[in-house]
Amino acid sequence: MKSKTTATIGEYLIQRLHAHGVRHVFGIPGDYVLGFYEQLRRGPLQTINTSDEQGAGFAADAYARVRGLGALCVTYCVGGLKVANAVAGAFAEKSPVIAISGAPGVKEREKNPLLHHKVRDFDTQKKVFEQFTVASAVLDDAQTAFQEIDRVIAAALRFKRPGYIELPRDMVTVAGNPNYQPRETRAASDARVLKAALADAAEMINAARQPVIIADVEVHRFGLQKTLLRLAEKSNIPVASTLLGKSVIGEQHPFYLGVYEGAMGREDVRRYVESSDCVILLGAFLTDINLGVFTAQLDLGRSIYATSEKLSVRYHGYENVRFQDFMHGLLRAKLRRRAANSWPHPPRLKARALRASAPVTVKGLFERLNEFLADDTVVVCDVGEALFGAADLFIHRGTEFLGPAYYASMGFAVPAAIGAQLANPRARPLVLVGDGAFQMTGMEISTALRYGLNPIVIVLNNHGYGTERPMLDGPYNDVQPWKFHRVPDVLGAGRGFLVRTEKDLDDALAAAAKHKESFSLIEVLLDQNDHSPALQRLTQRLGKKI
Repeated sequence: MKSKTTATIGEYLIQRLHAHGVRHVFGIPGDYVLGFYEQLRRGPLQTINTSDEQGAGFAADAYARVRGLGALCVTYCVGGLKVANAVAGAFAEKSPVIAISGAPGVKEREKNPLLHHKVRDFDTQKKVFEQFTVASAVLDDAQTAFQEIDRVIAAALRFKRPGYIELPRDMVTVAGNPNYQPRETRAASDARVLKAALADAAEMINAARQPVIIADVEVHRFGLQKTLLRLAEKSNIPVASTLLGKSVIGEQHPFYLGVYEGAMGREDVRRYVESSDCVILLGAFLTDINLGVFTAQLDLGRSIYATSEKLSVRYHGYENVRFQDFMHGLLRAKLRRRAANSWPHPPRLKARALRASAPVTVKGLFERLNEFLADDTVVVCDVGEALFGAADLFIHRGTEFLGPAYYASMGFAVPAAIGAQLANPRARPLVLVGDGAFQMTGMEISTALRYGLNPIVIVLNNHGYGTERPMLDGPYNDVQPWKFHRVPDVLGAGRGFLVRTEKDLDDALAAAAKHKESFSLIEVLLDQNDHSPALQRLTQRLGKKI
């Protein structure tokens, strides 16, 4: 006979997060959630107090991308609506974050009083979050609270998207249904449909002259990287990634082609992919950035397109097939191993001979960073030159690459580095962020300091919003100049470096690598009209749409 559950609602929520691998919760307290914060303090999860709610959201997003599930906890409306942007980004890019918000107590809501933080109605915040979460619940009924917690977490894990849990403050210490027992349910594919889809896909692959795999972000989210590698090696089919899915395969691997992004990317990769008679799209987001502002020429009539939400072989759609089951089925299918073929390989960026007094260029910066990467590096990029310049970095086998390459919210990188390092303490973040984005969330570096983390932060100081200048320039692209390298003086810890020349850059990277007890911040001064080739191609095309 199973023992009865005696936990309170707050305690059960903590237990279930812990059972699913969560060890840290990011957020900022407020009076509506203080009782739950006290339960967190006494429980097995560490609370990470960030400087701002949006920072908590970005940190939880990155934590989920690395570890599989993230969690944040904020107060009602003033906290919840501040974190909404970050949760929306997690939804857009399929990152399973549980967003927990405190709320006025159930009894406090009688006669609809004007309580502080309230916007319109008591359910206004929930209605907002319903637009960018896959499941939501208000824990206002002790009999169903445990079930609702498990439902939201299960949906987030299944669909790799955020879930929302609202916890009225007078329900935190209320005992839940003592007879409830959690049940781990796993959605299953329709076996007959799966079999037919695999047969159709195998026939197409085996008949193809030049098949190619494009692997994207869902391969990351569902933990299918090893399955992808085994599939490529078994069938002798090369793999390209998208910008959003970069690092889905180690870029030193002989089966790796490079990043495919239509006319935005390398021409040899574009030609190889677009001349294929069987493009196997695995977990791919067909977004404007992934497709090089829609310069990609992919014919779905010559494609197998598999995601967690859709499966089609040519134009034949298949319903009720899980993405994981389809990929595992492909690995077991009778695919002919084709003869060794020649395909393009990504050229490694090589730094030219040091010109000690030469100013640092964008191209030179990324060439040097490419040599700086180590197997324990996790590259965390913000939007703009930081992201597009990093597209050509040569990611090692163990290196991760995180960046908001679809939702493209500025301010992601610094707080995301906190989540990434807490999710995997063996990795050291290399943060690439522009001066404009750093001014939004960069002071979360104080959070990294508080919790003993040691990211290396590279601020690409090109004096404003450099991505937008080539599209349409004006004073609206300027930002107030900061002395970013002096941030350690403000915080009383960390190391700061100002880089003007190539020798400055080499010296700063070497010193930052050795300084492991706290963060390093390297401010690199760049000409505002100097851009990476990838960004030039992107902004030229985006500029035509303005």
